Amino acid sequence: MKKRSVIMLCALALSIFATGCGKSVSDEKDSTSSSQVTEEKGMKGTRLTEENAKLIGRTYLNDEGTLWCALSGSGAEFEFTGKNLDILIESDKVTSTGPREHYSRLAIYVDGERVVDDMLNDNIKKYSPIQGDTEVTKTVKIVKLSETAMSCFGILPINLEGGASIKPTEAKPHKIEFIGDSITCGYGVDDEEPTHTFATSTEDVTKAYAYKTAQALGADYSMFSISGWGIISGWTGDGTQHPEQQIPLYYEKQAFSYGGFNDVEAQSVDWDFGRYQPDLVVINLGTNDESYCKTDEEKRAAYVAGYVEFLKTVRKNNPDSRILCVLGIMGDALYPCVEQAVADYSAETGDTNISAFHLEPQKPEDGLAADYHPTETTHTKAAEALTAEIKSVMGW
Repeated sequence: MKKRSVIMLCALALSIFATGCGKSVSDEKDSTSSSQVTEEKGMKGTRLTEENAKLIGRTYLNDEGTLWCALSGSGAEFEFTGKNLDILIESDKVTSTGPREHYSRLAIYVDGERVVDDMLNDNIKKYSPIQGDTEVTKTVKIVKLSETAMSCFGILPINLEGGASIKPTEAKPHKIEFIGDSITCGYGVDDEEPTHTFATSTEDVTKAYAYKTAQALGADYSMFSISGWGIISGWTGDGTQHPEQQIPLYYEKQAFSYGGFNDVEAQSVDWDFGRYQPDLVVINLGTNDESYCKTDEEKRAAYVAGYVEFLKTVRKNNPDSRILCVLGIMGDALYPCVEQAVADYSAETGDTNISAFHLEPQKPEDGLAADYHPTETTHTKAAEALTAEIKSVMGW
């Protein structure tokens, strides 16, 4: 999907950063170590669990009570009752060892309004989205805007003072899982200059088609997406296969990240599919494979075969879900192969709870974002088309 392999993104030129709200982000460097914060505040605080919050996407609660978020769109949502709310966010090792273009970007919403939009450029940062002298009841949502490969962040246990409390927001009537690449991540959507390259600061999953589709359908979502990755190969500029960048390799894991959950690698943790069983799984993979396959029939056949095997993995872990395979936003050359994979899978397994859907390629008049990725206008159009198809297929 990218114009270069994810692994090669070590020296990036773009220096565009999303700024945080001054009223919500501490301007002072917090040199407090993670262990000190956990000891002094976290142990007295409330860990975010399924009992007191809606956990969004694949999250990982470690022994210290920090809720780690890796994948795009992951996070937590809860109803807060109280006067003051402080949220402590811990960065992973990338903040200390990696380039700033790889720092995590997050958002905090209060009653649907984004009050924090920030890059995690310190080990621990404090946000105070609710402050006042009068008790209020507000819905608070913490969302990872950037993707998993580059970095992760953790939500530390929350101190609830003065009788404050939190409880989960209500589950939505439908559940969707999106499996994809940079398009699903919202790569470059905040940088409408196609000659610019990758930066997590210009990724915003909430402006991408998948998040928009879930919102339009009133559905909860989970996403497993990594920029530049595919079914049998990651993006390649010279025709060399990148088999290490295959989504199927890590789909059954928590995530894949060059950062991590302190000393725990995201890719070393098995994902418990029992935690989230979607009504619908949407797979949007093939744009990166196309850079490798092109018109080579042998390679295209390998893509079809790899897709069929991945469908078996998806079905094994989501036995009752409808599967919808889509492709086309950044090019639809492999869409006939997607249709073939669906047909071959159904013929082999007898599973007919699956279909394919063609998404229209982006149009020049709708603009281009960084590395020639879709603009929010394109994402919105794709979401509208996908929403209509899902309503037709699912009867929602």
